[in-house]
Amino acid sequence: MNKKKKPFLGMPAPLGYVPGLGRGATGFTTRSDIGPARDANDPVDDRHAPPGKRTVGDQMKKNQAADDDDEDLNDTNYDEFNGYAGSLFSSGPYEKDDEEADAIYAALDKRMDERRKERREQREKEEIEKYRMERPKIQQQFSDLKRKLAEVTEEEWLSIPEVGDARNKRQRNPRYEKLTPVPDSFFAKHLQTGENHTSVDPRQTQFGGLNTPYPGGLNTPYPGGMTPGLMTPGTGELDMRKIGQARNTLMDMRLSQVSDSVSGQTVVDPKGYLTDLNSMIPTHGGDINDIKKARLLLKSVRETNPHHPPAWIASARLEEVTGKLQVARNLIMKGTEMCPKSEDVWLEAARLQPGDTAKAVVAQAVRHLPQSVRIYIRAAELETDIRAKKRVLRKALEHVPNSVRLWKAAVELEEPEDARIMLSRAVECCPTSVELWLALARLETYENARKVLNKARENIPTDRHIWITAAKLEEANGNTQMVEKIIDRAITSLRANGVEINREQWIQDAEECDRAGSVATCQAVMRAVIGIGIEEEDRKHTWMEDADSCVAHNALECARAIYAYALQVFPSKKSVWLRAAYFEKNHGTRESLEALLQRAVAHCPKAEVLWLMGAKSKWLAGDVPAARSILALAFQANPNSEEIWLAAVKLESENNEYERARRLLAKARSSAPTARVFMKSVKLEWVLGNIAAAQELCEEALKHYEDFPKLWMMKGQIEEQGELMEKAREAYNQGLKKCPHSTPLWLLLSRLEEKIGQLTRARAILEKSRLKNPKNPGLWLESVRLEYRAGLKNIANTLMAKALQECPNSGILWSEAVFLEARPQRKTKSVDALKKCEHDPHVLLAVAKLFWSERKITKAREWFHRTVKIDSDLGDAWAFFYKFELQHGTEEQQEEVRKRCENAEPRHGELWCTVSKDIANWQRKIGEILVLVAACIKNTF
Repeated sequence: MNKKKKPFLGMPAPLGYVPGLGRGATGFTTRSDIGPARDANDPVDDRHAPPGKRTVGDQMKKNQAADDDDEDLNDTNYDEFNGYAGSLFSSGPYEKDDEEADAIYAALDKRMDERRKERREQREKEEIEKYRMERPKIQQQFSDLKRKLAEVTEEEWLSIPEVGDARNKRQRNPRYEKLTPVPDSFFAKHLQTGENHTSVDPRQTQFGGLNTPYPGGLNTPYPGGMTPGLMTPGTGELDMRKIGQARNTLMDMRLSQVSDSVSGQTVVDPKGYLTDLNSMIPTHGGDINDIKKARLLLKSVRETNPHHPPAWIASARLEEVTGKLQVARNLIMKGTEMCPKSEDVWLEAARLQPGDTAKAVVAQAVRHLPQSVRIYIRAAELETDIRAKKRVLRKALEHVPNSVRLWKAAVELEEPEDARIMLSRAVECCPTSVELWLALARLETYENARKVLNKARENIPTDRHIWITAAKLEEANGNTQMVEKIIDRAITSLRANGVEINREQWIQDAEECDRAGSVATCQAVMRAVIGIGIEEEDRKHTWMEDADSCVAHNALECARAIYAYALQVFPSKKSVWLRAAYFEKNHGTRESLEALLQRAVAHCPKAEVLWLMGAKSKWLAGDVPAARSILALAFQANPNSEEIWLAAVKLESENNEYERARRLLAKARSSAPTARVFMKSVKLEWVLGNIAAAQELCEEALKHYEDFPKLWMMKGQIEEQGELMEKAREAYNQGLKKCPHSTPLWLLLSRLEEKIGQLTRARAILEKSRLKNPKNPGLWLESVRLEYRAGLKNIANTLMAKALQECPNSGILWSEAVFLEARPQRKTKSVDALKKCEHDPHVLLAVAKLFWSERKITKAREWFHRTVKIDSDLGDAWAFFYKFELQHGTEEQQEEVRKRCENAEPRHGELWCTVSKDIANWQRKIGEILVLVAACIKNTF
């Protein structure tokens, strides 16, 4: 018993002994170590605890709150700007005023949040949409495919083959390749054998060296190719640099041998050799791993479903893209064996094969698919000889006689006579093809064409093109009275056959007729369909839009027909007559305009503008008596009309009949006295040099019309012309008392003061004018220019900044601001100007001038075109454009600008008005004024 008893039993444990440590049984905790588990609702041990502290949960909350209340007032928690991270006064009592303050702050936060809420939500929504567009969910990506699953039948679903593993055993169970490193002794042994050759033998270079008996050749009995000459002798280590040098020398040697051979014929171009090598590299830019994956996938598809044509086509195209053309050809030929009834596979095979082989492939395809139109077309394309093409297409038509595409291809190769015979057969085989019928009608004589079209109508009663072609045929043969009947019958017949008359399509057909020169057909179609499908109250508006659309498409006869029809429906509408007149003025002849205006004034005798247009047309044509008679008739229809009086005066004064003009103005002043009549009277006397009579008339006029600023201006200018500065100033000041909002009067007074050297007074006048007329760009501009002319550029820039603040959308100020800047900053300023005033002619003109100053001629011309297009009434734009063409354009371009300017008849513009309203130029024509203004321009901008 004693022998079996363990010696350590009953003995004290050694120092540091932990039971179970040797077998890893340590580190666990039991419930007895941490006390019993307590529920939050369990009562505490203290039976006399106050309310709120009688459960374990209450005690825990209290302890937690106490922990939270302990504020961290450590220096590390202090920030210079925000103070302590927590609230310093959280331990204090929370009173009613604290609650009130919190409520106010909460309301403010809510209010601020609501102000930005809509914008924030909109931004978040846009960000989410953008994110969804960039990274759509998998569910969204495949939604269209999932929808298509609904169309899969049960049989199709069951017939989907199981995807087997096409890999062989070695691929399925890959085993890593074992590599055994070669011992160093092997290299050392071979490095120390043989001779040392450090360069290529020159005789080898000369004679080729491949089969020579000289030492150093590659096939000589000496081991020259394995010598340690390519290594560093003695060290037994590889010298990679020398290997590279030797390889380059060999390459150079071979190229020089073949390029400089004894016979003198170059076999290889050494310079183009590497370029050719580059061209052989596949051009596909994708990752090589992607290509391998694609190849594997397509192979799997081909093996699981070998009768699926797209798999073969995709495989062939993949190989083609990666540069393996022969592999692609082999694959697609295998595809034709597996899918002999697939048109696409045969066409792909024909595309990939070279010429003669492609023909053989197509011939094979025809045997398998004798009804395929596309294969026959491809066969015809492969033929280079016209006769061979014809032969192929005729053979095709034997097999597929009802193919419109084949008939068209065959007819295109024939001469007109043969084509007519073929088309007569074609319409028998394809009686529903409109194109074939129309082609046959075009080739036939008039009588036969009529018969053909009648047959076509019988076979295809629902196509409008046959009717329109019939109308064009009649018009071409002079039967214009039949055109209207044919179009009317067409509408009736098509409706009877249940065809909806689409107004837009018919208008397009009419425009095509217009372009083809069939005017009567075009007008007949327009008259027939213009009123279809339009509400009565929308007719005028829609027809005017249609006319504008036709003009934009250059279908002028269509527009003329629309205006004619609209004038029949609305004979008393002045606006329609006016638009028709402007159309004739811009696109018609003088005779057509005058004929239209005669009809217009008969229907609208009270429309003064129509009378004036008629009179002007006659006057411009040089027929002054006719113009007088028109104005006389206008007087009868519109007695005491100011416009007609002034037009009559202008007619007489322009034709040097000054006495007649005076008498007319005297009559007008007595029967129809207006401010304009008096103004024209004063101007006539002034330009004729009768200053005293002009002043007398001006005084008389001002008694009646003292609030008409132009009379005060004329009075001041007449005094200024006579060098009577005091009287001129007095006239301007009196005028400004009566007309304080007249900008030109303020400008005239300011310039008068500047002219006599009173710069301070001029500045004061402009400041006063700006106070009375706030947000007036013209006055601000004059203030800026006044300072600039005085040499105070800094003040001018400050004023310009203020002006742009007050008038941020003023084009004239922005255009001036661009050229106030130094050259490097002008471009930036012009961009700002375009942002603010994108369609303002002054800004566009400034940009054009900017490009001109930078010698960007093409861009400058383009911007000048834009400017005059957007506002043809701005004379300054025309003048700058003309000056530009004088310096950089041809004579034709200069003449074109001048003619366009004369047609536009500009009346406004600062420089333009300065010249045109000068008394010395009162009888000048638009073209002459243009030349004068262009001469005044100095391109120092």
